Amino acid sequence: MHRSRAVMAWNVFKFCTALRGLGSIMILLVLGVVGVTYYAVVLNNYGPALYDGGIDSLISLVVLIPFHSLLVMLLWSYFSVVLTDPGSVPPNWRPAIDEERGEADPLNGSEFSGVQSDQSNQRIRYCRKCNQLKPPRCHHCSVCGRCVLKMDHHCVWVVNCVGALNYKYFLLFLFYTFLETSLVTLSLSPHFIAFFSDGEIPGTPGTLATTFLAFVLNLAFALSVLGFLIMHISLVSANTTTIEAYEKKTTPKWRYDLGRKKNFEQVFGADKRYWFIPTYSEDDLRRMPALQGLEYPSKPDFDSQEF
Repeated sequence: MHRSRAVMAWNVFKFCTALRGLGSIMILLVLGVVGVTYYAVVLNNYGPALYDGGIDSLISLVVLIPFHSLLVMLLWSYFSVVLTDPGSVPPNWRPAIDEERGEADPLNGSEFSGVQSDQSNQRIRYCRKCNQLKPPRCHHCSVCGRCVLKMDHHCVWVVNCVGALNYKYFLLFLFYTFLETSLVTLSLSPHFIAFFSDGEIPGTPGTLATTFLAFVLNLAFALSVLGFLIMHISLVSANTTTIEAYEKKTTPKWRYDLGRKKNFEQVFGADKRYWFIPTYSEDDLRRMPALQGLEYPSKPDFDSQEF
């Protein structure tokens, strides 16, 4: 039963290969949704209300200031995920003697069968597709055609793998997307409800249709992104990835689970000033090897076993 669940879960990731040809179309789609939303919220509804005076101007400011602030953070996080390499194996990389045992890794069973590795080190992992050694928690992406450090998944929305070096940016993208879409849904809800009232609705058919479309799109994104955000919060709290969670779901304990606080810092860094922006402090990058994707601290009592 466990084997069948694992195969089904892994097929979900391989389904991404069918979407390889979409490329930058997904980026244009995201920007298109942003454009429709901006037109509906700013140009069509709350922007003109700024000049009405009184309570309408105040309400517009309450909506437009956080709207633009969240939009900046959303786009900053999004393009950070798109443009940041998730992390690849350095040329001629070699592991330390005690890094990770490959034979006990269920991911190695079919992927690395028949590979002649160093018999003096039974913890070395090897990718026969890339013909190179694999650092801990590194996996091969069939879409990118290379091994990705601490790979979580290949995301068609960002046209990139999500891995060690851009996982934080991806989480912030989900976070700010949820906040932005929730704000838009709430701000446009009175206009959406007005569609079903008997009163006359001001505006041209085109502007009314744009407002209706923006409300529906943002409501759908808010609900869907909330589910992904909750899932990834649970993954961060356990210091695991999507692939690891599916492939190792029967494991009672996880060697990289250092406690929620330290697990969080393994992704977001220890400097609180940088937690909510898609970048790291130089001090964190220098002091925390896990942020580079090649070395990960683990529990001392788990050094002799990974699962």
